[in-house]
Amino acid sequence: MKEPRRIAGSAAAAALWCLRWRERWPGSELLLLLAATETAAVPGISAAGATPASRRRTAAADAELLLLGPAGERPHALPPLPAGVSPALISHVVLQELGLRPLVVDLGCPVAPAVLHLRLPAPAGAGPARCLSGGEALGRRRLEALLALGRRWGRRLPPGRPLLLAECVPGGTTTALAVLTGLGVEAGGLVSGSLRDPDHGLKADLVARGLRAAGLTGDGADAARVAAALGDPMQPLAAGLVLAAAETGRPVLLAGGSQMAAVLALALALAPPALRPAIAAGTALGTTAWVAQDPGSDLALLLRRIGARFGVEPLGFAADLKFARPCHPALAAYEEGYVKEGVGAGGLALLWQLSGRSGHALARLCDRACRQLLGPPPPTVR
Repeated sequence: MKEPRRIAGSAAAAALWCLRWRERWPGSELLLLLAATETAAVPGISAAGATPASRRRTAAADAELLLLGPAGERPHALPPLPAGVSPALISHVVLQELGLRPLVVDLGCPVAPAVLHLRLPAPAGAGPARCLSGGEALGRRRLEALLALGRRWGRRLPPGRPLLLAECVPGGTTTALAVLTGLGVEAGGLVSGSLRDPDHGLKADLVARGLRAAGLTGDGADAARVAAALGDPMQPLAAGLVLAAAETGRPVLLAGGSQMAAVLALALALAPPALRPAIAAGTALGTTAWVAQDPGSDLALLLRRIGARFGVEPLGFAADLKFARPCHPALAAYEEGYVKEGVGAGGLALLWQLSGRSGHALARLCDRACRQLLGPPPPTVR
């Protein structure tokens, strides 16, 4: 069985974390957190939908594809992308083949998914976060409600079961950069994004405006204030779950890239120093090869800088899923950098690998599912 590719953390810690997941993955708890931020409406900030209007339904459409599959009747059409197909397709294939089903949690999206889900009431689920440039994205009351809810859920989960957290938050890589910067992590130019070539200058400008508006200096002295001013609803709920998991010894897989790195950093910032080694040992990021190898970002360096900031050594892995030709053109777009991650695709592809299955097999199943969703590709013109 091929070992997962380690992008951060020690070999010994990685081996122990992988062993725990290999032994327990059939009983794992899976949560997909759907959230929204008005930051996604900034022109040029996101490709999770070709227009700001289409990004309002991205989370709903992705959740429907995840649970209903390519052949299901899905009320909300997938938003158009510059190229490729939603990574929810990859996640669906893994969940179907492994016999797992996630709990979908809606934290206040503008369009609710037409599948069974839990929609949070206010203040935790009080609609999209405001644009981070205003320095009051969530507000302290909502931030505290989300953190408390995450801790409470984490403590109530059945003991011993691993926890996989996935997200769908259009605009979330920019809120990730903002929170990381506010916490004192040098993240400029390191955070990935849904665009093939992320506009780091645009992201940095929004973050600088948000910091000024909130009166923050980027020293991370008050982590809750940073997240309330600059974050999105997914981050504090996920951070609360990570904190509770560390307290109870539950292994956690943060299924994603830069956005989950921000969750990890927020959890470490909120934790008492004595708890931080347990968070680092029990929590790992699992992302795609397309994020890990993205020339426009550097997740491995970002994790090392988070570790240096909080005195720990974070764990990170990249799944071995690749779409070698011949494959559907919508999947080939992943290899060209048009789609990279989302809806837990990297973490679930890593779980597939930890279950003893091959990336080649997953690629074939994804190709079949893509043809169901989009139809066969047009014939090549010679």
